[in-house]
Amino acid sequence: MAIPEFLREIRASAGHQLLFLPGVTAIVFDDEGRVLLGRRSDTGNWAVIGGIPEPGEQPAECAVREVYEETAVRCEVERIVLVQAREPIQYPNGDICQFMDITLRCRALTTECYVNDDESLEVGWFEPDALPPLEEFGIHRIKQAMENGPTWFEGNASV
Repeated sequence: MAIPEFLREIRASAGHQLLFLPGVTAIVFDDEGRVLLGRRSDTGNWAVIGGIPEPGEQPAECAVREVYEETAVRCEVERIVLVQAREPIQYPNGDICQFMDITLRCRALTTECYVNDDESLEVGWFEPDALPPLEEFGIHRIKQAMENGPTWFEGNASV
């Protein structure tokens, strides 16, 4: 996956140590209730669309940008679905990251989709009851986005 230039600069001085980073996931539905997915070029697996905001970029702007960059679909953000700190992950190059994921439900403004960058092998619309194999990360977010309930937070959110 493409590493943002600002992150390359941080890694040049920080090395492989843990970086706590924002992440944005976009769960995009069309008017027929289908969900937009991409098959990642780094793993070959189907996944929901997402990425890292650029410095100063708002989460909603990031979601709209990432969806367009990866799939050529124009969308608008409807609401926050969930906020969750993920477990740290180590990449094959040794970099360690932990993401604070903000998942947003989005509505497609256009539905023609195609691979629009080098991060995807395929992109497509899927019925929620006929999804390709997905990791639990994506399944959980799609289910939460379909419920139209309040924003989901992991753990005890009260004091």
